[in-house]
Amino acid sequence: MVPRLRSFIGTILIIILVITYALLATTFATLLLATSPWWVHFLYFLISGLLWILPAMLIIKWMAGPKPGK
Repeated sequence: MVPRLRSFIGTILIIILVITYALLATTFATLLLATSPWWVHFLYFLISGLLWILPAMLIIKWMAGPKPGK
């Protein structure tokens, strides 16, 4: 696949991932953590704020293409 097309598709996928993940994480927090103490909110948003990086890393790795020599 052409690198420019791979980058374009990956960029669109990351944008969709971030928007979808933010909506789901916020909805989950609103519905289930409304009466929780502040430290539960802190831990939830700390973990969920970092968790989206894992699928984004896979997309970025795919965008980079195959390693040279393989």
